[in-house]
Amino acid sequence: MGLNYTNSLVTLATQNFELLVNFYQQFLEQTPITQIPSIYAEFQLSGLRLGIFKPKASNQAEFINSTHSRMSLCLEVKDLEAAIAHLTEIGCPPPGQIVTASHGREIYAYDPDSNRIILHQAKN
Repeated sequence: MGLNYTNSLVTLATQNFELLVNFYQQFLEQTPITQIPSIYAEFQLSGLRLGIFKPKASNQAEFINSTHSRMSLCLEVKDLEAAIAHLTEIGCPPPGQIVTASHGREIYAYDPDSNRIILHQAKN
């Protein structure tokens, strides 16, 4: 029958749970749709759910010892400059410059745990 999935979810593991949840509340300008205090928070994005969780003590080494992820949270925005200004306002300005690619303009930013966020504005 094949894979019969019903939804998709990307999760971020963190030891800085409150800091990261607060960052995404400010960045996404929404409160979590699901929240278990100090353990789990989930945000609803267009077509995707983003979960943030604090690993159990027995699993912490797996996340603490891992190298930086190659995965990025890519968000398409209507106004790249406004998104950059918003990130800067909440204390996480993108460290680089806007890059023009064949598919549009983009910039890399990082959340307080150094997870890569790519903000992308498509060509008109």
